[in-house]
Amino acid sequence: FGNMVFIAGIGAHFKGDIKAHTTHVLDEIEKRLVSVGSSMSKVLKVNVYLNTLDDYAGMNEAYLGRFGAEPPVRTTIAAASGIPGDSLVEIDCIASI
Repeated sequence: FGNMVFIAGIGAHFKGDIKAHTTHVLDEIEKRLVSVGSSMSKVLKVNVYLNTLDDYAGMNEAYLGRFGAEPPVRTTIAAASGIPGDSLVEIDCIASI
């Protein structure tokens, strides 16, 4: 939309731990951003949905450093009924182009 791109929630639908799932999701987001002329460093807002807040530290470890020197604002919550498809994490974002 204009000079903005909105990436809908992406999950990881394979066996693995929270670090593997988070890395996969962030890699997928990065591919989509690059395909439309944006990048991880142009992300303005991120929403992270976890199956459980017990996975926060592992998610954060895989997340940190992925968005350049100025990370975007982020909201992180545990979804009350879990993430669809048994993914441990789902992430969406808004970026500029």
